[in-house]
Amino acid sequence: MLRAVDHVQLAAPVGSEPLLRDYYVGVLGMTEVPKPPVLAARGGCWFASGAVRLHLGVEAGFRAARKAHPGLRVEGIADYAARLERRGAAVVWDDDLPGHRRFYSEDPVGNRLEFLEPLE
Repeated sequence: MLRAVDHVQLAAPVGSEPLLRDYYVGVLGMTEVPKPPVLAARGGCWFASGAVRLHLGVEAGFRAARKAHPGLRVEGIADYAARLERRGAAVVWDDDLPGHRRFYSEDPVGNRLEFLEPLE
């Protein structure tokens, strides 16, 4: 029986860790989680916020995920979108999901991210 999603992994180009840290910590407000040494040797970064866990792994020949994406539930979506915009991230609102407010953005290496909040 499946109980929960432990984490979502996204790919990133080799050497992009400083950009990823700036975005996932500085823009999204996540915390970097230390990787075990054997995995840290491969590069990449892990981030967390509450129960949300995102792993960014380096990949030779990287191509950004333009369609595939994690859906990240937020509280106070308008304020969260404004936070991203103030920090230079693009925000594209989408009204096509009934019962939710949502927008899309991209991390600094082009991975698509969806942010959503259920309507009450």
